Amino acid sequence: MSGLTGAYVPGDSLLHRLPAGAKLAGLAVSCTALLLLRAPAALAGAAAAVVLLYAVSGVGPAAAWAQVRPVRWFAVALFGVQLVFADLSTAASSTLRVVLAVALAGLVTLTTRTGALMATLERWLAPARFAGLDPFRLSLLLSLTLRSVPVIADLVTRVREAQRARGVERSPRAFAVPLVVGALRHADALGEALAARGLDD
Repeated sequence: MSGLTGAYVPGDSLLHRLPAGAKLAGLAVSCTALLLLRAPAALAGAAAAVVLLYAVSGVGPAAAWAQVRPVRWFAVALFGVQLVFADLSTAASSTLRVVLAVALAGLVTLTTRTGALMATLERWLAPARFAGLDPFRLSLLLSLTLRSVPVIADLVTRVREAQRARGVERSPRAFAVPLVVGALRHADALGEALAARGLDD
């Protein structure tokens, strides 16, 4: 299953060796802590910690940049909106929280095989059986959703760049049509991969 959509980068770092459950729990705790941080110095420290984690993971600068690249324009827009309705400190803090949360989520996917991620989610979702739901299929859905978010975000970025290159950045149709086509192609590729593994029913 790791070949479906995974961005996993093989390695032998401490983060690679940590159990998937520990990384998911750490991600939840870290994102909660980011929401609670208010002081700029504390957020700067959090940013330094994220950079250190990426360095320890050994995934490389290109893989690290690939995690936050799809949300760069969203971050710029968020900063602008916050700057209009709040002050500079609030705008910077809010934007940094989002970027750091995305970076941390990306680090989990970079250092965790999809199979391990799904197995952990399936164990956590086991009580769903009492509601008539299949924990395996739920874990598959969550895993594919997690992996597909950066794919779609990157697609949005590429469509926007193509619009600007053609001088039609103000056309909703020029944005919506290629985005929908690209998303459908991605869904088709996922469907074919799932069908090849007998998971299409």
